[in-house]
Amino acid sequence: MTHAAPLAKQGSRNLGLERRLAQALEGEVRFDAFTRGRYATDASIYQIIPQGVAFPKSEADIAAALQIAAEHGVPVIARGGGTSQNGQPIGDALVLDMSRHFNAIRDYDPASRTVSVAPGIVLEQLNSHVKQDGLFFPVEPSTASRCTIGGMAGNNSSGARSLRYGKMVDNVIALRAQFHDGEAFALGESPVGDNASVRARDLMTRMLSLADGHRDEIERIFPKVQRRVGGYNLDELLPARPNLSHLLVGSEGTLAITTEATLRLSPLPTHRVMGVCHFPDFRAAMETTQHIVALGPVAVELVDNNVLVLGADIPLFVRTLADITRGQPNCLLLVEFAGDDLAVLKRDLKRLDQCMADHGFAEAVVEVVEPARQKPVWEVREACLNIMMSMKGDGKPVSFIEDCAVPLEHLADYTDAVTELFARHGTRGTWYAHASVGCLHVRPILNMKDEAGVKAMRGIAEAACDLVRQFKGSYSGEHGDGISRSEFVEPMFGGPLTRAFEAVKDGFDPENRLNPGKIVRPLRMDDRSLMRFPPGYATPIPAATALDWSDWGGLGGAVEMCNNNGTCRKLSGGTMCPSYRATRDETHLTRGRANSLRLAISGQLGPDAFTSPEMKETLDLCVSCKGCKRDCPTGVDMARMKIEFLHHYHRRHGLPLKERLIAWLPRYAPYAAKLAPLMNLRDRIPALAKLSERWLGFSARRSLPVWRKPWAQAGTPATASEVKGDGRDIVLFGDTFNRYYERENLEAAERVLAAGGYRIHKVEPADGGRPLCCGRTFLSAGLVDEARTEAKRTLDALSPYIARGARIVGLEPSCLLTFRDEFGAILPKEQAEPAARAAFLLEELLAADIKSGATTLPLKDQRGRVAHLHGHCHQKAFAAMGAVEATLRAIPGLEVKPIESSCCGMSGAFGYGASTMDVSLAMAELSLLPAVRKAGAQDLVVADGTSCRHQIHDGAGREALHVARVLDMALEA
Repeated sequence: MTHAAPLAKQGSRNLGLERRLAQALEGEVRFDAFTRGRYATDASIYQIIPQGVAFPKSEADIAAALQIAAEHGVPVIARGGGTSQNGQPIGDALVLDMSRHFNAIRDYDPASRTVSVAPGIVLEQLNSHVKQDGLFFPVEPSTASRCTIGGMAGNNSSGARSLRYGKMVDNVIALRAQFHDGEAFALGESPVGDNASVRARDLMTRMLSLADGHRDEIERIFPKVQRRVGGYNLDELLPARPNLSHLLVGSEGTLAITTEATLRLSPLPTHRVMGVCHFPDFRAAMETTQHIVALGPVAVELVDNNVLVLGADIPLFVRTLADITRGQPNCLLLVEFAGDDLAVLKRDLKRLDQCMADHGFAEAVVEVVEPARQKPVWEVREACLNIMMSMKGDGKPVSFIEDCAVPLEHLADYTDAVTELFARHGTRGTWYAHASVGCLHVRPILNMKDEAGVKAMRGIAEAACDLVRQFKGSYSGEHGDGISRSEFVEPMFGGPLTRAFEAVKDGFDPENRLNPGKIVRPLRMDDRSLMRFPPGYATPIPAATALDWSDWGGLGGAVEMCNNNGTCRKLSGGTMCPSYRATRDETHLTRGRANSLRLAISGQLGPDAFTSPEMKETLDLCVSCKGCKRDCPTGVDMARMKIEFLHHYHRRHGLPLKERLIAWLPRYAPYAAKLAPLMNLRDRIPALAKLSERWLGFSARRSLPVWRKPWAQAGTPATASEVKGDGRDIVLFGDTFNRYYERENLEAAERVLAAGGYRIHKVEPADGGRPLCCGRTFLSAGLVDEARTEAKRTLDALSPYIARGARIVGLEPSCLLTFRDEFGAILPKEQAEPAARAAFLLEELLAADIKSGATTLPLKDQRGRVAHLHGHCHQKAFAAMGAVEATLRAIPGLEVKPIESSCCGMSGAFGYGASTMDVSLAMAELSLLPAVRKAGAQDLVVADGTSCRHQIHDGAGREALHVARVLDMALEA
């Protein structure tokens, strides 16, 4: 079998260009194969290896990069979040990552509702900044948490609320930019003045003349729908006083490099309400859309059956979908009204209900008025793409006719015709998004690893283009042309306008140095050599895996679940991706790691790349938080992939002493505890701390856990026959960390469980030796065989109790949740699955049983006490945070305040490392430690993870308590 060509054979490293850039730029320059591979893709099907990547910090850096690249004959591509879906920010060029450093807010005037920003700023960050003044930038794509303003301007983005606020071009006041040779210029609402260069004045005079000369064709041919972003915006130059910057909007970086954008802000509506309209079939929704739009909503967004079915299996969305759906609808339309009078908006919902009834859908609207309920609904809508990309297997929804737009009166007929088109090619499609403006995002399910899939893509694209022309629509409605659609500019606009577009390109960029092959003189959209899965693509490395990847069809299938949409780049909310939030480096991002793994196991980074030091560096800052397991809607489980990688890496390179000490902790802990005074000297004698850093790599600035007399469960060992199976039988699983370092947590749990009327069975291993262990520390080092031994030994002891109805209850999330997660990857399913169903964190057990009435706890009133709750990452990944909050709220009078935080930064042994200590603290300082420092002196700080408690102690000087201790303190005497 042939394989995709290694990067080294796709273009040798341009050392001359690399050296010149490194000398001239303040920002970093990277030309290594791993970095080039990470920047070879966006959220499209394409992959083109760049010559190198630069991270400019200033306009001077950008100018220098353009000049030096020109001298070396290398094109330049500006890149924001890399979330585009048509291949815009990729190519055989020098890539400028504008997002890492070039992302400041410059001039902000709330009174005039204007702001000027560097193009690398993320939309959500901008809106967080201006929200304090009751303003927002109203162009809100579903990628708002990671897309940049520069990328939005490049694509002429829109978003769900374009009915009211229009597209990017309607909200840009002015742009500063640089020509291909680094010369700066500015365009805006005023004509190019005397202070502009002769070059800029002459160019824009020619552009105005060009537009005027094609006025008839523009007025006759340009689609009369709001969502039209194909070609160049020559139509924006036709008004008597045109805004000249609008020619650059939507130009995809092919004309100039934007260095500053001045934007028009809008007032935030005081209130928003939503009606979730249920439909029994897809056509009914499409036919009704135009009637709903007539009611004057801000947004009308489609959620199709694929999302409803797939989303029901994604923990992040299960609760939300259950909240907004009644029965089993085929699809939903999310209808939003916004304004300053809530009573008026509630009347709008009644009008919506009547409209639905008038068209045969009585009682088919679920009202969502509360903001707290609306937010997760929009999160489902924004994740529609990723939810649909969570399909396992080689067939995936493919973006290339993603956002064609047609007039609303033709929407139902158009969608029917496209569905029939898919059927003729033996496939089906997924639909979602902007029904309000006739711009439905549609993706046929195709296997792009197969020539037949690529051939079907070409056939569907050409037929869809014909349909769009027939229905007088726009082939590019929102996401731009890129590689996928630039070929169809001429069929849509005709020869004369296409030649005019070429004249625009040649006027700005006569040497074709800026993002070539896009919009004009295009690359072929079905050229497989430009694709992520080129001919010969396979993933034979490693030959055998340590974990079970059968659910994905192998490790390659699991890695390929990453569609590069960049959800992991979000900078707030959820858990993912804490290392990226601290470093802003694509290397240390779930997407970046997945791309590196995919390239390595497919042989594109060389024969030994999978177990290379470069791959180790790529995964070093992954803290195995499992945030991606929950927050990534396509289910990229980087924590599990890291276990697999470390298994192979350490087999090749050996296991360092530091990792060995951590991995084997459960085995030697019984002996170390007997030497507690000696073991604890390290933090009492500074010289020993420094030696431990030098010899072992444990940071001298970080205290180590204190060895204690271990927890010893009272009573005699039980037998499985004592289990009555009435729901009261518990086996308290004493993990290594709480057993040897914080036994008071296990002792508190015993008292709480006893107070709740549970029977606690003391279970010991059959051999009577050391305590049972989940194998977590071995997994963290990739020692899968040793972890499997621990897991089997543990389940051999527990399975008889589980079989008779006992539940396994644990305190440490990372240990207990191993029963539900990794056990299934290292043990036979018939043994692992019953244990997964029987394993509960203490708070999960209590929350469920208190809610059902199966137990009550005698708890004293804590009126006036506040508990600030930080969630362990694994609790968040397994949707256990609701149970923690519910358990704490069962304490009368206790006010619970969840801390909106990502990973605490400790993550087991990660925070102890001398090389990772600073990143660990940086993660904690993002939100956790500042929140803890603000807590009142008498307030409680609650954290169920032993690592979290340690970080809070070291970083904020506060003692954090396990929920077991908080409950124990509140028990009646």
